[in-house]
Amino acid sequence: MVNSKIQYLCEKIHVHRWPKDGPIWDDSVQKELDDAINKNPNKKKVTINENVIQIENFKFTALEKIGITVPFFKKECTLIFEGQFGPLFAHVHVTVRSENYVDIFTELTSWKNKFFPNDS
Repeated sequence: MVNSKIQYLCEKIHVHRWPKDGPIWDDSVQKELDDAINKNPNKKKVTINENVIQIENFKFTALEKIGITVPFFKKECTLIFEGQFGPLFAHVHVTVRSENYVDIFTELTSWKNKFFPNDS
């Protein structure tokens, strides 16, 4: 059985406005995301708790179109999803680099299957 809470420290995360034709984000929102996540070279804390993903101080809800991949020739696993933070919508890529990337893939796939069984 999968734990309901999963945590990782991730170096590579990118959050951008979605859909592309959706409302434009204020410059202050983009700057806050860039400073805290997109352009921050430090590892960022990612916490997955049932149907919510928190990246640093940003909480993403209304998750959908969740994908989990293992790129060829890299020891990493990438979680991709669409979600809402506050009134805004985003497309998010979270990459976990680890020697245990296959175990991470399995853990994330189990989480997705448990909490989002109809998301394909």
